[in-house]
Amino acid sequence: MATLGGELTRLRKLKGWSLRDVEENTKKRVSNSYLYQLENDSVKEPSPNILFALAKIYGASYADLMTLAGFVVPATGKGTTRHQRSVAFNAMDLTEAEEERVLDFVEFLRSKRKGKPNL
Repeated sequence: MATLGGELTRLRKLKGWSLRDVEENTKKRVSNSYLYQLENDSVKEPSPNILFALAKIYGASYADLMTLAGFVVPATGKGTTRHQRSVAFNAMDLTEAEEERVLDFVEFLRSKRKGKPNL
């Protein structure tokens, strides 16, 4: 079973970053010493804010990191909060209103595929 520390280490290495590089990329919101503790699974209750910052710079799923940290994460989709949505929305830096429009458009496309009438 994957651990939060193992996943954070994997993501960092995929980027080719050192712990200091991560610290710089998070604008020093995550110190390299705290990241070291996270990667070694020494932190028992990591900050969701820190996990969000790491998910954003790594291009990873915030929900996945939260789950690995032991937090209960509600299902994602239309009607969920911005922080629970796909990493694609985070990577594109969409506003909440823009996210809703994208989800509406996807719903429209799916209705056309299924032969449902346009609403």
